[in-house]
Amino acid sequence: MNEFATPRPIVVGIDGSKAAIRAALWAVDEAVIRGAPLRLFYAAERADAEEVAAEMGIRRAIKAIEATSKPVAIETQVVEGPAIGSLLGASASAAMVCVGAVGLRHFRPGRVGSVAAALAVSARCPVGIVRTHDDRVRLPGAEIVVELDGSPDNGVLLGAAVMEAGLRNAAIRAIIGRPAARDEQWPASVGQAEGDRRALADLDRRLARWKRRHPDVRMESVAVHGGLLEYLTYHRRSVGLVVVGARNGQQVRELVGPAGSAALQDSGCSVLIVNQQHL
Repeated sequence: MNEFATPRPIVVGIDGSKAAIRAALWAVDEAVIRGAPLRLFYAAERADAEEVAAEMGIRRAIKAIEATSKPVAIETQVVEGPAIGSLLGASASAAMVCVGAVGLRHFRPGRVGSVAAALAVSARCPVGIVRTHDDRVRLPGAEIVVELDGSPDNGVLLGAAVMEAGLRNAAIRAIIGRPAARDEQWPASVGQAEGDRRALADLDRRLARWKRRHPDVRMESVAVHGGLLEYLTYHRRSVGLVVVGARNGQQVRELVGPAGSAALQDSGCSVLIVNQQHL
C-alpha cells in the first residue's frame, strides 16, 4: 500500500479553552479541502489526573465542529506529556497544526501563548495560530496579507494565500517592504516614489500569473514603508490572516514575540506559517 495514499491529518491542539475550539473551527475547512481527517489532540502532563478534563475539552470541540454540518472526519488523540513537546512531535506527520493564540496554560495577557510561539518557530509542518474573539472564524471583508520579496519561497507563500482566500472568501493584499522615509514631516522624495513604482511594477508582474489562474480571487499590491509589522500595526482591524514563510525565522519570531503581540492585540488577525510542505 502506498504510504502517501492517506492524507496526513490536520492536528488541532485542544486544552479546554475557547481559543482551542475556535482553532478547531478554523481548521475544519483546511481538513475538508484536503480530504484529510481533523485530529483533536490533547496533551496531558499526567493522563490519569487530566482524563476528565481531556474528555470534556474534546467533547466540546466535537460538538462545535458537528454544528457546522461540514463533511469532516474527526479523530481524537490524548497523549501524556508536555503540550509543546507533544505537538512538536505530532507536527512531523501532520499536514498542518492549528492552535489558539492563547490557551489555558502558560498564558500572559497580550502575548501569544508559549505553545503557539514554540510551534511557530520549530514545527515540522505549516502552523496556524488562530486569533478570534468569538465563534466567527470568517470576519466580513477581512483580507489576507502576504509580504513578498525576492526569495524562492514567494511562490509557496502566494499559493498558500490563494488557497486560504478561496477557503475564507477573502481578498489578498500582497505587500512589498520599502525603506521608511527619513523625515516623515515631508512628502516622499521623487526618488522614493520612483522606487515604489518600480517595486510595485515588479510585484504586479509576479502576481499576473496567479491572477490569470485564479480570476475569482481579488489580489492587490501595495508598497509598505517599514515592512509587515508596521503595516499590521495600522491595519490589523481589516486583516483576517497573515501568511509568512517558515524560513524567515526573524519575521516569524517578531510576529509571535512582544512586538507582534502588541501589533495584533485585540484584533482578529490569525497567522499562518508555511513552508514547502504546504502545497
